[in-house]
Amino acid sequence: MTNIHSDKILILDFGSQYTQLIARRVREIGVYCELFPYDVDVAFIKDFNPKGIILSGGPDTVTTDDSARAPQIVFDLGVPVLGICYGMQTMAMQLGGKATSAKKHEYGFAQIKCEDDVCALFTDLRDDTHDAGNALLDVWMSHGIEVNELPKDFKLIASTDNCSIAGIANVSKHYYGLQFHPEVTHTKQGTHILERFVSGICGCEKNWTTDNIITDLIQNLKDQIGDKNVLLGLSGGVDSSVVAVLLHEAIGDQLTCVFVDNGLLRLNEGDEVMQTFADNMGVKVIRANAQKKFYDALADEADPEKKRKIIGGAFIEVFEEEAKDLDDIKFLAQGTIYPDVIESAGAASGKAKVIKSHHNVGGLPDDLKFELVEPLRELFKDEVRTIGVKLGIPAHMLYRHPFPGPGLGVRILGQVK
Repeated sequence: MTNIHSDKILILDFGSQYTQLIARRVREIGVYCELFPYDVDVAFIKDFNPKGIILSGGPDTVTTDDSARAPQIVFDLGVPVLGICYGMQTMAMQLGGKATSAKKHEYGFAQIKCEDDVCALFTDLRDDTHDAGNALLDVWMSHGIEVNELPKDFKLIASTDNCSIAGIANVSKHYYGLQFHPEVTHTKQGTHILERFVSGICGCEKNWTTDNIITDLIQNLKDQIGDKNVLLGLSGGVDSSVVAVLLHEAIGDQLTCVFVDNGLLRLNEGDEVMQTFADNMGVKVIRANAQKKFYDALADEADPEKKRKIIGGAFIEVFEEEAKDLDDIKFLAQGTIYPDVIESAGAASGKAKVIKSHHNVGGLPDDLKFELVEPLRELFKDEVRTIGVKLGIPAHMLYRHPFPGPGLGVRILGQVK
């Protein structure tokens, strides 16, 4: 079986709004990657053993004394490094270059002029042609600081009319810096540039494919669960639906799904879930009609965050009640996905605002009677949908407009009556 994690990229997050896009683009190329805060423990970076490192953009002003810096180990590991926007700026300064406030800030569309015809990132890429014959690339900029002096042994690889140093490279050490954002779709050749870094320069094999991921997930589920039984809360949403089918493929009748009708769902949602999974796919599903329990628990509560937690707690109570009548339930399966993990970790560390609580991460009681099975926790939502299609889940269930787990309980302003 192919090791889908053997070649991997580490992305260090400096707080850019685009950082998760970097990870998604790298995975779309076919290479596994993970995203961690820039100040993650140095020992972790070493143990992660990446084939390359990407430094993301960020909101800090790199010229201030207390601005974020990449750990020194990034430059000691001997692996290729790509700095994007702020990542380029801090790399340049940490390696002896300088940065300053730009005379003209760049936000939005720009054209870079490729200053090096043999640069590994840009060779044969072209959106337009400069009067001097250089290739021009349409890119997306978002910066008010710029590098104004190259570090030792670096050369210029790109510029714009407003930014004389828009790309830098130390070819011998495989260090590259881009002032623009290759991860956004507005940079037309962005995916090609990232592919040249992760596949060409870092030498990563493209093992992160849908078929390989499914094979890996099913085998991991078999190894983790063995001959024990699993309980899954099936909501009919994308994540729990894909988990249900993966588990059914891996362990068959050892899986029991509980579909909780909390009275806060889409019209006819309950009947559709039962028909799709129980009738058509052969998944064992118990329907728990718990509308009154949820309505009673939500009585007199108007705060949306408190309602989320009430609903999450009620779900656990219903699961445990249903599990009493089942034989030897050892595991509770959940549809936790990678953004849940990233956002919850950021909130816990104080590096991110709590937009909403995730019942899948950190919202479970300490005395939970089950061990957790979370097969999707490495995956982004688009990856989950692609896997769902491959597993035969109806496309209309995977691509319909999202409906949050707490459903109408949160969408209703004020008390639920």
